[in-house]
Amino acid sequence: MPVQRLNHAVLYVRDLDRSVAFYREALGFRTTMSLPGAAFLQASGSTNDHDLGLFQIGAQAGPSQAGRATVGLYHLAWEVDTLDELERIAAGLSELGALAGTSDHSTTKALYGKDPDGLEFEVSWLVPADLITEEMLAARSRIRPLDLAREKARYGGQTRGGVGVSIPI
Repeated sequence: MPVQRLNHAVLYVRDLDRSVAFYREALGFRTTMSLPGAAFLQASGSTNDHDLGLFQIGAQAGPSQAGRATVGLYHLAWEVDTLDELERIAAGLSELGALAGTSDHSTTKALYGKDPDGLEFEVSWLVPADLITEEMLAARSRIRPLDLAREKARYGGQTRGGVGVSIPI
């Protein structure tokens, strides 16, 4: 049987309390378990035991060189159900000074952020399968700036994303 989905990711962080607070405030994660030097967080809409593990390695840790000087993970991506939620998270990331950019990948509308250690992540909304056109599929190779107001006018703020794509029908 093939792999079905990603269950959780684990990050090494400098300051555990700071990172837990960030993921709680920025993305609404909640702590499901804590150990000395470690915390396990769950996304509010998840049924996983945890979606993110954080392990503290201390303030002396240097920045990640992944993609610049070493191989490694570029970013994690989390999905939201609606464009209203994507807009809410964009505002929160902006307030925290953590919004690194936005992109319109045609079938995916994406925010990019950086946590307190500079580790990148993505938060995205996926166009439902029944609204995807051949033109949109062809446009996926072109990345454009995200215009959330335009996308909300087109799809509605409460349209459930990912249906038929990441969410089975």
